[in-house]
Amino acid sequence: MSVTLISDSACDMSQREAAGLGVTILPMKTVIDGVEYLDGVTITSEEFYDKLEHCRTMPTTSQLTPADFADALEPVLARGDEAVIITIAGKLSGTYQSACIAAADYPGKVWVVDSGSVTIGQNILLRYAIRLRDRGLSGGEIAAELERGKGRVRLLARVDTLEYLMKGGRLSRTAAIAGTLLQIKPVLSVEDGEIRVLGKARGSRQSGNMLTEFIQKSGGIDFSMPALLAFSGTDDALLKGYIDNSRALWEDHLTELPPAVMIGSTISTHAGPGAIAVAFFAKG
Repeated sequence: MSVTLISDSACDMSQREAAGLGVTILPMKTVIDGVEYLDGVTITSEEFYDKLEHCRTMPTTSQLTPADFADALEPVLARGDEAVIITIAGKLSGTYQSACIAAADYPGKVWVVDSGSVTIGQNILLRYAIRLRDRGLSGGEIAAELERGKGRVRLLARVDTLEYLMKGGRLSRTAAIAGTLLQIKPVLSVEDGEIRVLGKARGSRQSGNMLTEFIQKSGGIDFSMPALLAFSGTDDALLKGYIDNSRALWEDHLTELPPAVMIGSTISTHAGPGAIAVAFFAKG
């Protein structure tokens, strides 16, 4: 008996990479000008950003349904395997609840873990699950380890504007005021499934410095665990600039930097282009 790992596309792991790692990624839906797309399946990240620039109305996203998870679980359970589902934060999407509904029919066979995070924060928890699976842990053991470890996941980001988060209902209008100020680059975190504005920097360099400062304040990076970098939009120049300015964080600990991920349509609908993000496990 083996363990199948399932997640949703809000984790921003591509279908190609997931297939190579033996992971199932269920695509969430993005609607642009009345047309429904499957994140990472019928629309690429590059195509999404092109459509975002020219669409008439703000895109919307929809959660996965219990049926989506049930369909994914059916072949897993038919071959006698177990499954662990790792979802986008339950406070940000009903996808977690959908997974719980589907899993309820299979006690002792399927476990659901609310990542409490999103995009690369969710992604690094999934990568930790892959390590645990490859060490031979059972589904229940993997889920228990993820529950213990997810409190150390840190997701920090700098966005160009809070407009998209506000319009998508993920942030209050009051909290989004910073996004209307000239050259203000808000620095955010996702903590226990909630988006918090940590600071307001003026310009890209200052916001990058603030991002590094909050990384240090959050406990420092556990370099024995998965870590990722990400950017939204089709140009990674801002991320490269941040990496150059924050080299002291990495150079004495890693022979190469964590891979950079292009944030897909599910999350960029709410974050907009021009964001950069860092996800890591804080030191225990």
